[in-house]
Amino acid sequence: MIVLGLETSCDETAAAVVDDDRRIRAERLFSQLDAHRPFGGVVPEVAARAHLEVLDGLIAEVMAEAGIGFADLDGIAATAGPGLVGGLIVGVMMGKAIAAVHAKPFIAVNHLEAHALTPRLTEGIDFPYLVLLVSGGHCQLLLAEAVGRYRRLGTTLDDALGEAFDKAAKVMGLGYPGGPEVERWARAGNPARFPLPRPMLGRPDCHFSFSGLKTAVVQTVDALPPGPLPDTDLADLSASFQAAAGDVLVDRTRVALGMVEARTLVVVGGVAANAYLRARLQALADSRRVRLVAPPLRLCTDNGAMIAWAGIERLCLGLTDALDVAPRPRWPLDPDAEPVAFAGVKA
Repeated sequence: MIVLGLETSCDETAAAVVDDDRRIRAERLFSQLDAHRPFGGVVPEVAARAHLEVLDGLIAEVMAEAGIGFADLDGIAATAGPGLVGGLIVGVMMGKAIAAVHAKPFIAVNHLEAHALTPRLTEGIDFPYLVLLVSGGHCQLLLAEAVGRYRRLGTTLDDALGEAFDKAAKVMGLGYPGGPEVERWARAGNPARFPLPRPMLGRPDCHFSFSGLKTAVVQTVDALPPGPLPDTDLADLSASFQAAAGDVLVDRTRVALGMVEARTLVVVGGVAANAYLRARLQALADSRRVRLVAPPLRLCTDNGAMIAWAGIERLCLGLTDALDVAPRPRWPLDPDAEPVAFAGVKA
């Protein structure tokens, strides 16, 4: 079984061809960072136009590298949500068009499910497993029970951790995206210098909150002498922020591990590329005698291979979609989860 996967949910355009034997035949990714960097964040209209300009070229490249034609595909998968609606429309319409012209099944993929299923592509792990999904727009703990069946244990009440990294970096005068910049500066910093808060630490549930941590960074910068921060301050504040984030992730994940029977902990999403946070979670996994699985760095951030693999997983179960399926900017993995105040799109 061979599936073409298309990803256009935010600011990266991606396409990939993947086999059901877990082989990535070809993958391409076009990053829009240069287009969005002047604005300090993603501009939805700019992102949608960029997807439209490059997606067809990426598809041609992966199909050529894979050495196949559209007739050889068993299905076309595209991210249908959650995400920025303009970008979602580009990918979904392109996927539908290819499916319609070549009479192939179309699979509308939930972007969050694609992240959650990535370790089954890279490691071949079995259900059930605990998922810590941390990215720019999402921060959740979920029990993955089967394809299409997820139980949400915790979610952010306000901001996602990736968003908090970006905000902290912006306040400190670092570049965009903020996650890699904060991680780089933190390597030389003193994580104990600035006493930043650890929101929700010690709570019996496993929800998250990062707005207070963001505010504390702003207040800390405001209390320092005006002007660009010296390198020592940048390093120490970055390290202090990263340590606080690590404490929160470990504490919330520890609670979740006590709530479910799972011998594997999976960390996915763009923030999962942070080496410091991976090490903290590895120490937790070792202490609880569970296996930690984190995808290769290139598969932590948005990519086409995870969409293609999610398409394969669903196609194997006969879960395809009609060509009138609509993009869903909001699409929770656990629609039956109890509503959480202020969780909004991050639920």
